[in-house]
Amino acid sequence: MKSAIRELEEKGKAAKAASRKLAFLSREIKNKALLNIADALIDRLNEILIANKTDYEKAKASGMSEAMLDRLMLSPSRLEGIAQDVKTVAALPDPVGEVFEERTLPNGLKISKKRVPLGVIGAIYESRPNVTIDISSLCLKSGNAVILRGGKEAMNSNRALAKVAQEACDQAGVPQGAIQFIESTERALVKHMLKMKGIIDLMIPRGGADLIKLVSENAAMPVVTGGIGVCHTYVDKSADVDKAVAITYNAKVQRPTVCNALDCILVHSQIAPAYLPAVAKEWARAGVEMHCDKRAMAILKANDVILTLNAVKGKNLLVPAKDDDWGKEYLSLKAAIKVVDSLDEALEHIERYGSGHSEAIVTEDYSAATRFLDEVDAACVYANASTRFTDGAQFGLGAEIGISTQKFHARGPMALKELTSYKWVIRGTGQVRP
Repeated sequence: MKSAIRELEEKGKAAKAASRKLAFLSREIKNKALLNIADALIDRLNEILIANKTDYEKAKASGMSEAMLDRLMLSPSRLEGIAQDVKTVAALPDPVGEVFEERTLPNGLKISKKRVPLGVIGAIYESRPNVTIDISSLCLKSGNAVILRGGKEAMNSNRALAKVAQEACDQAGVPQGAIQFIESTERALVKHMLKMKGIIDLMIPRGGADLIKLVSENAAMPVVTGGIGVCHTYVDKSADVDKAVAITYNAKVQRPTVCNALDCILVHSQIAPAYLPAVAKEWARAGVEMHCDKRAMAILKANDVILTLNAVKGKNLLVPAKDDDWGKEYLSLKAAIKVVDSLDEALEHIERYGSGHSEAIVTEDYSAATRFLDEVDAACVYANASTRFTDGAQFGLGAEIGISTQKFHARGPMALKELTSYKWVIRGTGQVRP
C-alpha cells in the first residue's frame, strides 16, 4: 500500500508541474497531440481490443451485470467513434485565453475576464474505458493535467488507452506528466487521492451512486457529481402518437444501459388509450419489461396487448408497478409507466422523483411545451426529442468529462469551457482609488 501511495503522490506532483506549462501550451501542439491520439486509436485497435477482451471475459465470469458489461465493452465501431470525438475536440475553438465581458469603467479602468485552466483534474471512474480518452482529450485541449484512476474491472483496457494517449502527447511535444494513469487498484488509494487538495484542483467521479457518494462526502477539493439519470418523458394530451412512440422507443431501446436512457413514461389520460397500446407493441419487439400503474395496466389489458406481449417473448412483459419503480434508474430494458390527468401532475411527479438529469415532453401544444421547459428543474429539458441526446458529442462539444446534475460550477455535459475558470484582467493608466 505504501508503494501505491508513493506512486500516486509522485504522479500527482508531476501532473501539477505539467499543469503550469499546459496553461500556456500553444493551440497547435495541443491539436497535434489530439490528432495523434485519434490516429493511434485506429492504428493500435487490435492491441486495445485484446486488452479489453481480457477485462470483459473476467468481468463476465465474475457475474457483472449486463448493463455494466455493455459499458465495459469496446468494439471497432466504438473505438472509431471515440477517435472521431477526439478529432472533433481538436477542431473546436481553444477556450484558454479567451477574453470576454470587456468594458471600460467611468474612471477609465478597462476590465475583462480571461479564461484559464483549472489546473489538475482528478478522475475516478468505473467500468467505462472510453472515459480514459474522453477525459484525457478534453483536459489536454483545455490546458489541464489529469490523474486517471479507473476501476479494476477495466484495468487492462484503461492501461492500453492511457498508454496510447501518453505516447501521442509525447510525440507532439506536450509537457511530460500531463496525463497520469494510476496503476494500483488498491481501494484505500481512492481515499488518499481525495485528500490531495494541494495537488488536485477538481475531482470528477464517473460511476454508480456508491462511488459518487464516497467522493462527494470525502473529497477535500471541489467535486462535480452527476451521471445518475432517472429520466422521464411526459406524453401530453396533444401529442402526436406516432411521434411519441418513436421518441420513447429511441429513448428506451437505442442504448438502455446509459444514464440518459428513459426510465419512466408519464402519459396523459386523454391520450393514453391510443398511445399506450402503440408503444407497448413496439417495446415488446425489443423485450422491454413494463412496470405499469393500475390505469396503464387496465388500458393495455383492455386492448389485448398483453396477449401479444406474452407471445412475442414467451414471458409476461407487463408487471404491476411497485412504489420503488418511481425514481428508479433501470439501466436495462425495463421502464415504469404512469397515467396522469394533467401537466401539473406530471410536473409534480418529476419534481419528486427526477434526478435532475434529462426530462422530456412530447406535445403539439406550444404553451404546454414552454411551461414544461421553464418549470422542470433538470440539467437538460427537451420538447419533442429523445433524452438520448444528452451527450457532449451530440451537443457538438466533441466529448464530455461527465454529465453534471448539480448547479455549481457546471451543469449538463461538461466539455471544454466547463473545464476552465477565469481571472479578471484590469488595465489602467495610473488610476488610484479615492
